[in-house]
Amino acid sequence: MGISEQTYLNLLKDCLAASIYEESAWRIVEAAPQAPKGAFKWTPLIAIRRFVISQLRKHRLLLVRMRPFDPLARAAGKDWPCFGYTMIGRSRLDNIEWCIRDVLERNVSGDFIETGVWRGGSAIFMRAMLQIYGVTDRVVWAADSFEGMPVPENESDGWDMSGIEQLQVSIEDVKRNFARFGLLDDQVKFLKGWFKDTLPAAPIKKLAILRMDGDLYNSTMDALTNLYDKLSPGGYVIVDDYKGWPGCRRAVHDFLDSRRLNPEIHEIDNDSVYWKVGEHSMQADQEAVVAS
Repeated sequence: MGISEQTYLNLLKDCLAASIYEESAWRIVEAAPQAPKGAFKWTPLIAIRRFVISQLRKHRLLLVRMRPFDPLARAAGKDWPCFGYTMIGRSRLDNIEWCIRDVLERNVSGDFIETGVWRGGSAIFMRAMLQIYGVTDRVVWAADSFEGMPVPENESDGWDMSGIEQLQVSIEDVKRNFARFGLLDDQVKFLKGWFKDTLPAAPIKKLAILRMDGDLYNSTMDALTNLYDKLSPGGYVIVDDYKGWPGCRRAVHDFLDSRRLNPEIHEIDNDSVYWKVGEHSMQADQEAVVAS
């Protein structure tokens, strides 16, 4: 007896987000506090913590803080799963599914890309959607440093999380994650390196979906500057960090303002948004009428 496509996709989302394992709510204790740069003072206690954790890592041991599983927080992508393949939560995975279904049903041409993939979960889900629909002429692009987050260029770029080891996932590990789901094939392409180096020369002809999860101002701007013009009309831009990272939101609007674009931006959850390429807000239409 087979299962329905939707049942499979729902189970896949739960597995990718690790929302079926209560232990995934445990928090990995990092050597450096997870806080904006300058938000904490370096103390002897932090130095001791860093030393202890580094020694544990040398022996392939992790220090974790046991926390109760909060299904609402996981659905909204408010916690970092101790294990699992994505931290974006169910609401944003549902959004990816909706956008992909829409562009496929309307035959909007182009590939899919995520800039900032962590362990690969969102991109794995994109590839699964292509498999479900039997699509063989599109590619899922996974762009990442595969070394963690870059050091911010300045304070307005965003918070410095370059030292967070949990965010440092190698390309070999991400490929293994794709393979675990039977989804590592020629329809998955990897762009390894900082966005400013890889995206300008990326061999991408056309995109239907651009999903950005780069957090910082410059990472977001690099993705928009190099990829926006490759989006087909009717395709989608998804911004994971729009509300949670001020630098990301500022980059979005700096870019849109520079192009005199005013898309209808839709909320996904309390952190993320998306818009359809070529879809403008009512305010923009009214302003155009007045100007004429």
